[in-house]
Amino acid sequence: MPKACDLKKGDVIERDGKLYITRQIDVKSPSSRGAQTLYKTRFNRIPDGQKLELSLTGDELLQSADLRRAPAQLLYQEDQLYTFMEQEEYSQHSLSSEELEGQLPYLYDGIEGLTALIVDDRMVAIELPASISLPIVETSPAIKGASASARTKPARLPTGLEVQVPEYLAEGEVIRVNTSTGKFMSRA
Repeated sequence: MPKACDLKKGDVIERDGKLYITRQIDVKSPSSRGAQTLYKTRFNRIPDGQKLELSLTGDELLQSADLRRAPAQLLYQEDQLYTFMEQEEYSQHSLSSEELEGQLPYLYDGIEGLTALIVDDRMVAIELPASISLPIVETSPAIKGASASARTKPARLPTGLEVQVPEYLAEGEVIRVNTSTGKFMSRA
């Protein structure tokens, strides 16, 4: 049983006999010394997507769901449906753009390191790799000698994701982006 402080985005828990996937976690640290840190967490119920918001203390225990993790591959997108293939059993599963919510800007053809979360032979969610590498398709021109400063500029990636990058980077350069924070990590 995981504690609330160990909960990550994309984790699946069981509550009142129903499965919920973690969509957002906000950590609230109170200013008084004796108060506990609160984890304001938003879940979506599987499979209908009904929202549940809870405020949990860090040591509160949660029931982990009975699920299977398997390597997956993005096959194609058709309208609002994204089709994935489980790489061990070669079975195909589809998820809607609503079910993928905040993960869409990180999905592209050929992405590696995807993990399918499967409950009762049904894919309920995917886990993204810790980081992805994509080229910069649009940004302002690079500034020579800007590597000494810590200033940043916006850059657009092929998936539509916009990240802040150092000023010395130019269009066409490949960068690594952290998928949990959406921030620039390094050149690839």
